[in-house]
Amino acid sequence: MSALRKILVVDDDAVVGKSFNRVLSEKKGYVVTTVENAHEALKQIREQSFDVVFTDIKMPGMDGVELAERVKASQPWTPVVIITGYGTTENEVRAKAAGVTEFMRKPLSPEMIEASAEHAMAPVVAPEVVAAPVEAVQTKENRAKNIALFLISPFIGLAYAVMLPVVGMVMLAKVGGRAWMAKNQKK
Repeated sequence: MSALRKILVVDDDAVVGKSFNRVLSEKKGYVVTTVENAHEALKQIREQSFDVVFTDIKMPGMDGVELAERVKASQPWTPVVIITGYGTTENEVRAKAAGVTEFMRKPLSPEMIEASAEHAMAPVVAPEVVAAPVEAVQTKENRAKNIALFLISPFIGLAYAVMLPVVGMVMLAKVGGRAWMAKNQKK
């Protein structure tokens, strides 16, 4: 293995961090950084990039799902795995909505840790992208169409900007007219 894969473990329980360090050693191609809360994790993420983030869900301060949301907002390509002893359906739904790759329940075995790391970092390739011939992706026709759309897009935006107030005034007049007619018919 030529490059070490960097893993960030966020858990207020030091035993979890030690477990990841023991299982995902440099001999296996990993460098594990452990922090005890989400604020430290965000600081680490600003300073360096990680191949995957493992986070506990229940921690003092910011919880793991909010951390996952922040990681996904700033680095959507970074996989986030939730590890928790509080595996409720509600937490799992929140985690999936946040874009979490996986939701693991404690206690964690060495096999679970290693399999989860491999799964989280496995490249995702869409089958249709692999099957598409290179010629079909970038033809002269497609290139010409893209250039034309690029050149005309400011004019389309301008047309929308000019027409929006006109459409708004027409809708306002229509609604106002109906209200005025309804008021006059009641008299």
